[in-house]
Amino acid sequence: MSSIPKSTHLGHHVVIEDGVSIGENVVIGHHTVILQGTQIGEHVTIGSNCVVGIQPAANEKMRKESPTERNLIIGAGTKIGHLVSIYAGSTIGRNVFIGDHASIRENVHIEEASVIGRAAIIELNTTIGKNCTIQTQAYVTGDTTLEDNVFIGPCVSMSNDKYMGAQAYTLKGPCIKQGAKIGNNASLLPGITIGSNTIVGAGAVVTKDVDTNIIVAGVPAKEIDA
Repeated sequence: MSSIPKSTHLGHHVVIEDGVSIGENVVIGHHTVILQGTQIGEHVTIGSNCVVGIQPAANEKMRKESPTERNLIIGAGTKIGHLVSIYAGSTIGRNVFIGDHASIRENVHIEEASVIGRAAIIELNTTIGKNCTIQTQAYVTGDTTLEDNVFIGPCVSMSNDKYMGAQAYTLKGPCIKQGAKIGNNASLLPGITIGSNTIVGAGAVVTKDVDTNIIVAGVPAKEIDA
């Protein structure tokens, strides 16, 4: 059975499965489903029509990986919008904001005070540091690392498969170092590193590693003067 404190505010037709842990002063919106094993900290707000704690599934063409963490953990003070889906095996830190329609896969770790924008997609095996901002409709591919204070603009796209499934390849998304900023609609290719405090211009296509403290733009991205 799940333990639901008296301070919990539940909307209409909320489903809470067995084995769910809920802290004090949690708000859960209408028609939201909290699946087995989910752990929710105190003062968390979850919007309407969300599904959290989803168990991963795959077909024969997809990777089959067991999450390192069995349950979904949502830290205290986090706010989750409407129509959000979050998978089991991920950890959401304290005071994170997750916008409407966002999707967060398994084995994702998001540290405190980060923002996941409306309809952003965070794929599996990704680490997002403290105070990061990922804006509307950004796509963060699997196996990606964002260090602290990274900014990802709207509709940024990343990839982690150099050969697009044509041959065996160890999947690896970009590594974006502390304080880097990626402009809207930029594309980041597999396995690249963006140096700390570097700025990637809007619409750039980054095909290779980028140094620290510079500005790059264009297709392919090249260093430009400030």
